[in-house]
This record gives sequence, C-alpha cells and structure tokens, in this order.
Amino acid sequence: MSPARAGAIAALLTLVLDQASKLYLLFVHVLPINQPVVVAPFLEFIVVWNRGISYGLFQQHSDLGRWALVVLSIVASIWLSLWLMRAEGRFLALSLGLIVGGAVGNAIDRAAYGAVFDFVHVHVGSFSWYVFNVADAAIVAGVAGLLYDSLVLEGRRSRAAAQATVPTATPPQESRDAG
Repeated sequence: MSPARAGAIAALLTLVLDQASKLYLLFVHVLPINQPVVVAPFLEFIVVWNRGISYGLFQQHSDLGRWALVVLSIVASIWLSLWLMRAEGRFLALSLGLIVGGAVGNAIDRAAYGAVFDFVHVHVGSFSWYVFNVADAAIVAGVAGLLYDSLVLEGRRSRAAAQATVPTATPPQESRDAG
C-alpha cells in the first residue's frame, strides 16, 4: 500500500470515528442531559462546547470568527492533504492523515453547531486535564508523529542516504606491466 493511500485511510478512519462518537453521544446517549458518564475513576464523558482552537484558545463568539476558523481548518486540511499525497514515508503519511481527519472532524462540528463538541474529561484528584474529543487526540498524535519523523526518522534517512553515496573502497588493480 502506498504511503498516500495509507494516509488517506487514516484520515478517513479518524473522521468517521470522531463523527460517530460525537453523533452517538449527542443524539443517541443524549450526553447533554445524561452527563456525566463515569467511565473510570479518572475518566468521564461531559459536554464542553469549544468555540476556540486547541485548549480553548482564541474563543470566537461571532459568526465571522466561527466561519474564519472553519475556513482556516479547511485550508490547513487541503495543504496537509497535498503534503500527504507527496509523502514518501508511510509513517509521515499516517501522521498527516491523523491531523487531516481530526481537523475536518472539528471543522464539521464548528460548521454544524457553531463550536466543537469536546467530551473526554481526564482527571486525577483535583488535577483536571483539558476536555477533548477523538479529533483532538488524533491531531495530537499526528503532530507527535510529525515531530518524531522530523527529529528521528529524517536523521536516519539522511545517514542512510549519505552512506549510500560514499564510494566503497575497491582493491587496487594489478598492472599488466608488472613483471
């Protein structure tokens, strides 16, 4: 399977898992009415509508801000998809696919509801982590993958390429004039 195909499949699976989990929790389980859902002592599902970007930064309360974030997400997804289609490595393509799928999933929320539906709440004692969703987790994993590819795998590829271009020593040829 080509890297581009693997990345596209990762994007599609991420988008489907993200939207399926959100639709189920919103319209089948009706989480806004039945919250919190305690999954474990440190994990629960609750409803948080994020009108900003990652970690609630740049909250947008106007339609202009909402649609600007939708357009930004779409433009970023297109740019990352073009990068994904040219990716030579499967790991890089998968990482890009996770980001694209997550970005599109959150853009769909923002377009449909005016905000991103976050629901996974991790907490231990008084410590509470940000509330997130499947798309957010995929984006974080994808960015971690890009960093790993850039900082570790690229170095390995560079060393391998350098070794491939180093001429190998050849034994000296015997001269026919020798005596």
